Amino acid sequence: MITRVFARSLTVSAVALTLALSGCSDGSMAGAQEKKNNPPATAPREVQVTPAAERTVARTVSGTGTLAADEQVVLGTKVAGRLAEITVDLGTRVKRGQMIGKLDQSDFKLRVDQAEAALQQARVRLGLSPTGSDERIDPEKTAIVRQARAMLDDARLIRDRSVKLMEMELIARQQLDSVEAGLQVAEGRYQDALEEVRNRQAVIAQRRSELDLARQQLADTAILSPLDAAVSLKQASVGEYLTAGAPIATLVRMHPLRLRVPVPEREGAGVRAGHAVTLTVEGDPTVYRGRVVRLSPIVQEQNRTLLVEAEVPNEKGFLRPGSFARVEIMTEVSQPVVTVPASSVIVFAGVEKVLVVRQGKTAEVRVTTGRRFGEDVEIVDGLKRGEVVVARPGNLTGGQPVKVTP
Repeated sequence: MITRVFARSLTVSAVALTLALSGCSDGSMAGAQEKKNNPPATAPREVQVTPAAERTVARTVSGTGTLAADEQVVLGTKVAGRLAEITVDLGTRVKRGQMIGKLDQSDFKLRVDQAEAALQQARVRLGLSPTGSDERIDPEKTAIVRQARAMLDDARLIRDRSVKLMEMELIARQQLDSVEAGLQVAEGRYQDALEEVRNRQAVIAQRRSELDLARQQLADTAILSPLDAAVSLKQASVGEYLTAGAPIATLVRMHPLRLRVPVPEREGAGVRAGHAVTLTVEGDPTVYRGRVVRLSPIVQEQNRTLLVEAEVPNEKGFLRPGSFARVEIMTEVSQPVVTVPASSVIVFAGVEKVLVVRQGKTAEVRVTTGRRFGEDVEIVDGLKRGEVVVARPGNLTGGQPVKVTP
């Protein structure tokens, strides 16, 4: 009896435990299925936005160029001789008219003395003092002409007397003819004397020119700088014999400098003489300024560029000819452009884009950027003024829910 009751109790307990376990299992499965069908919502990320702003900037043409000396002179000798002195070397700065070198002057001084003696001799032959600047004289006052004039007057007197004697039949016709011939000879000698005086005057002028030439050659033995410049190359040494035209040194004018910039043909149309230019060179943070002064009349066929020359002041000599320069030419004083913070632009695989907020979610907008202005960047295409973009997108992508915070 007791055994039956105990067995029946065990059976009831087992059935109850089974039912309880079954109910728990069904409840767990139902809850899991409900969670699967209704996943938890993602919380929107907080972002800050900024509007695309419009600003006025100068329109510029960017390029790279080369600085060149305004003038470059290979200084040489005008006369041949032995170099006796040279006062410059590489890098020496010289002033206009400063002596660069000098040839041996011994031979040139002797030539000057020789020319002076020849001039004095010619002056004396004409009846002038050995020294002086007066080289013109009345031919009738020279000895050779006075002598010829006296002979001519005497011949005329003889002819006149002979004519009277012939009329009186006191002399023969043959004697009168002889007198007439003597008069013609006297007239010829007088003309010859006048021509001799003119010839001696010409000789004086020739000797004067020879003296001036000798003095000029003596002066040319001193080689002078034709401009304010610096020596870029020394090409001769003391004791070297130099022929006429042999180079002594190469000089370059350092102020101002020429900036040569090839500008693409499509941008060169807006460049004009007088436009402002800014440039920087390698290793120097200073921004230098100049202005456009010359434009090439042709476009280079090889690369379709227009050569632009600018003048850059270089009073302190910090810039050097031959330097590479990064250049900006200001073609317009003011131009409206749209800008956004550079931090708002996402670049991936060469594609530039920004994120905008539309209906609580981000959307990608592809843009084209231009110049950089400090922390802002120009938007050439893709955005209009006033459109709002995410200031710092970080790892945000398009389609994510966001919440705009002030």
